[in-house]
Amino acid sequence: MPWRGFYAKAVSERILIVEDDATIGSGLVTALEGNGYVVGWATSGADALGRCHADTPDLVLLDLGLPDLDGTEVCRRLRRAAPDATIVMLTARRDEIDVILALEAGADDYLTKPFRLAELLARLRAHLRRPRPAANTSDQLQVGDLLVDVAARRVTVGGKEVDLRPKEFDLLALLAAEAGRVVTRERIMSDVWDEHWFGSTKTLDTHVSALRRKLDNGSDGPSRITTLRGVGYRLESE
Repeated sequence: MPWRGFYAKAVSERILIVEDDATIGSGLVTALEGNGYVVGWATSGADALGRCHADTPDLVLLDLGLPDLDGTEVCRRLRRAAPDATIVMLTARRDEIDVILALEAGADDYLTKPFRLAELLARLRAHLRRPRPAANTSDQLQVGDLLVDVAARRVTVGGKEVDLRPKEFDLLALLAAEAGRVVTRERIMSDVWDEHWFGSTKTLDTHVSALRRKLDNGSDGPSRITTLRGVGYRLESE
């Protein structure tokens, strides 16, 4: 289905729905168009990949259960084809391992079916709003050999650039601005995702895990990011 939307000339956010269930897909198209988004709809993994190669959307709503390819594999390929797009998985699978695998495959977030339309729209607004710089930051944040260039949205460790996804960068910028101090989970969800966020915060833990892998780069030493269980995270200043 081509890009649709009465408001297509008024907004830039384009959402690609990847869903083989006709009832769910058509319902999502109607709801999202009614909220001002430009919408495309693919019914298979191959169709979604082809569309993303041709014209990258801002956000992909990706069902895990597709008829031709497993949704997790589609997610991996979409992440390579559209590295800057936000990917939100839609899944009827409730096992925690399925959710973790989806997030580790490159998804930015997930929703478990059945979900409320209000929750879906809140998540989309949180992901699609323009990134806000972390409070009280300068253009560059130096923490040891870690340099976060807020204006250029670039990160280097020991002079070597580290490739981060948008939310990973926003999360790191916040932690770097508060280096040596704990940042609560509530503040992170409010500043990096959305002040009205509701639902699971597992996506935060997965983003922190991804940051650790990328920043520590296989080092045997302690991680740069310390978990304070039940409280939040701290980027170590030394």
